[in-house]
Amino acid sequence: MIVSYNLNGVGDTLLLVLADSKGQEVEVIRKGDVSCVSVKETKEIVAWNIFQASHKITNLNGEGQINLSPSQLTELNLAVKEAGFDTVFTLDNSPKFVVGLVTECKKHEDSDHLSVTKILVDNDEELQIVCGASNIREGLKVVVAKVGAMMPDGMIIWPGELRGVKSDGMVCSARELNLPNAPEVKGILELPDTYEVGSTFNLSLSVNE
Repeated sequence: MIVSYNLNGVGDTLLLVLADSKGQEVEVIRKGDVSCVSVKETKEIVAWNIFQASHKITNLNGEGQINLSPSQLTELNLAVKEAGFDTVFTLDNSPKFVVGLVTECKKHEDSDHLSVTKILVDNDEELQIVCGASNIREGLKVVVAKVGAMMPDGMIIWPGELRGVKSDGMVCSARELNLPNAPEVKGILELPDTYEVGSTFNLSLSVNE
């Protein structure tokens, strides 16, 4: 579940995104200040909206993807229940932007600019990610946006395929991460060896830190 709150950009609405609607027609059921969004054909629930959220959840703030505390989760579930829904949400505060190590990098068989990589991230997990950056290479430390990450521009990272090859995540450039003093050069952000593989990457850092 992706949780997002941006009072200035969106208004006092907590957004809960569960799945990619993939452009399919959706329907909305609203009860009070809570709405449930589902795919019309399959009835799969893809999102929830909690309106007037700061009146229901204390200390709510942020400018995009956020982590809820246990007490905030309790308040969220109470608000949904009081609105007349029986859904109960659980926490997922695992880091979505992490330092990764490229352990394998091969040219995509059906592309002259894409590479198929294996990248070691947190919990000794290895992800396959298709990357179009010219500077991607084996041995490089990079910033990985894992599935479930919301980029600074609002784009959500879902499992996908590029030219028929599975890709679970995104290798990020400084500009895509909206880092302070991000360079205007093309390519992914190359991290120095001092960064620990699997550690959470802080989006507030400058590119020189």
